[in-house]
Amino acid sequence: MSGKDDYYNRAKQQGYRARSAYKLQQLDETADLLGLGRTVVDLGAAPGGWLQVAAERVGEDGRVVGVDRQSIDDLDDPEAPVETIRGDLTDAATIDRVVDAVGEANVVVSDMAPDMSGEYDLDHARSVHLVRQAFAVASEILAPGGDFVAKVFDGRDLEELISDIEGDFEYVREVRPDASRDSSSELYLVAKGHLTAPVREGDELTVTIDDVGSDGDGVAKVEDFTLFVPGTAVGDTVDVEVTDLKARFGFAEPVE
Repeated sequence: MSGKDDYYNRAKQQGYRARSAYKLQQLDETADLLGLGRTVVDLGAAPGGWLQVAAERVGEDGRVVGVDRQSIDDLDDPEAPVETIRGDLTDAATIDRVVDAVGEANVVVSDMAPDMSGEYDLDHARSVHLVRQAFAVASEILAPGGDFVAKVFDGRDLEELISDIEGDFEYVREVRPDASRDSSSELYLVAKGHLTAPVREGDELTVTIDDVGSDGDGVAKVEDFTLFVPGTAVGDTVDVEVTDLKARFGFAEPVE
């Protein structure tokens, strides 16, 4: 029996509902996703293996919300901070219910996969579509600095998908957990640091410096978002280009 099949036996022995629980464990260990007190939304959560792992790692002060069109049985631990929403994510009403119920999340994860047709290009395209659905939900509910993880099958549309997602995060990378089967083309996109800034890298704008930061850089506000601008002083009005963005602040350089 291969090491990959071993995950199935381990899941049975340790009480996880699916071998995929180990994928989320490994993703967390790789990308620091699940921490105490965090709010996690799991899209396509049935049968609940990822809910189990998330509940263990956010602790009693955290919150885990699972969404699936299938019914999800309650977890064995009645104290687990888990709730579920039954609905189809292709239905706008379901998305509205998730937004209303959650408010703001630290992490959105999706292990959704399409019904397999056996035609690789079609299955890949369908998996990309599911990621885009999950990304739309994440864009609605992720807090500044929040993280997004979604499964996708490798293929020709992957680069475009990554490009579309990475504009809203500090960075995106591909992760292939050891618990994925050797024969599988699946991988996970891990997007870290949700950006909610009203500007993007490369934007040029005019700002007024109204403060000075601890490192001596000028500080400008764009719709309450902080931009640090070196070589400027309080009262200066300067044309700048945005050069780097973080979740809650960014950097810009004066332009001639």
